[in-house]
Amino acid sequence: MDKDAKPLEDYNFFDPQVIECPYSFYKLARQQAPVMELPAPIAGAKLFLVTRYDLVMQILQNVEVFSSNFSALQGGKAQQDAQLQEIYAQGWPQVNTLLTADPPEHERFRALVNKAFTASRVNKIQDYIEQVVDELIDQFIDQGECEFISSFASPLPIKVIATQLGVPQADLPKFKKWSDAFIIRMSQMSSKEQEIECAKDIVAFQHYFYDRIEERRKQPQDDIISDLVQAKVAGERSLDMAELLNIIQQLLVAGNETITNALAGGMLLLIQNPEQMQAVQAEPSQVDNLVEEILRMESPTAGMWRVVQQDTELEGAFLPAGSFVMVRFDSANRDPVKFPDGESFSISRQNASSHLSFGHGIHFCLGAMLARKEMQIAYKRLLRRLKHIRLAPLKNDLKHQPNILLRGLKHLYIQFNGDSK
Repeated sequence: MDKDAKPLEDYNFFDPQVIECPYSFYKLARQQAPVMELPAPIAGAKLFLVTRYDLVMQILQNVEVFSSNFSALQGGKAQQDAQLQEIYAQGWPQVNTLLTADPPEHERFRALVNKAFTASRVNKIQDYIEQVVDELIDQFIDQGECEFISSFASPLPIKVIATQLGVPQADLPKFKKWSDAFIIRMSQMSSKEQEIECAKDIVAFQHYFYDRIEERRKQPQDDIISDLVQAKVAGERSLDMAELLNIIQQLLVAGNETITNALAGGMLLLIQNPEQMQAVQAEPSQVDNLVEEILRMESPTAGMWRVVQQDTELEGAFLPAGSFVMVRFDSANRDPVKFPDGESFSISRQNASSHLSFGHGIHFCLGAMLARKEMQIAYKRLLRRLKHIRLAPLKNDLKHQPNILLRGLKHLYIQFNGDSK
């Protein structure tokens, strides 16, 4: 045990301070209780935390025992609150599609969405991503400093996913607001006032995209919404409105929030490891592996839920049917058994791409290709055009958003020497 570490029983996983900096806790948990029952049951059901890489993999691969149908947890506090239920009744119900569907339903949704998320579509927008990256850098490079998240890490993926969906750039502020609402609702750490505001935003999102969907039914375009509206597999029915809205919601959140967090977290890692930054700047061909190592270290999706379908045992722990499991990707991705010296950031790590930041198995992130493409282009351009990147003095507290599932910095103020060309 580290000299200054607390005993494992003194940690509370739901403590905001632990969520902010969980790595000492994870180290002890992996060693002493890699399948740990948490003293905070959900709706009366037992809750377990799984922190070791091999055990997380076992869970992700065993879809019969560990179900992805955790939709009851996505509703936030709405299930027990009449005021929230009244707001949500003005929109469409949450349904299981990609994230919370199990086989065989999951295969159908995945096949339909795969038709819209092809490699050719991703490759076709490479020039556009490069253009957006350079335009964003152009806006702040002559100032020698910026707040990196609002100036770059947030607008880049929002612009890209908006273009892919086929919606106007003028509506980007709405998308960010709506995406934040979904994230806050999933955080398990929101106030009643936040829940009400989020409910209103989510219903507004649904009505906005209802109109876009109806437009594409009448006049299809070359975009993901049109592909989803028209998609059919093996003669089955097409997606209904609630399913379409649920899938677009997932694409909107996954297509921007996680990339924003990875871009910002990766920039901080480079600043904190200047020798690694210099190595990539000297040899830009290392950017692809840099991206994988950032995804491993930052794990923008820190964890995900699973529901135990039948009594089972895992690493000596008894998990009763109906209990919930939280698989912690940000712990598994630092497991020293899989990643030697896993707490260290190394752009030359040979197995960096073995991280679980995109999940594994049937729920592997369908936007992984697009996320990697955006991050690769972003870091190549940023590290070429910005030199001596450093933290702006007296402006950073380096705190993260309070969220159990997603991990992302609130702000990142940087300074640099710029090359406008």
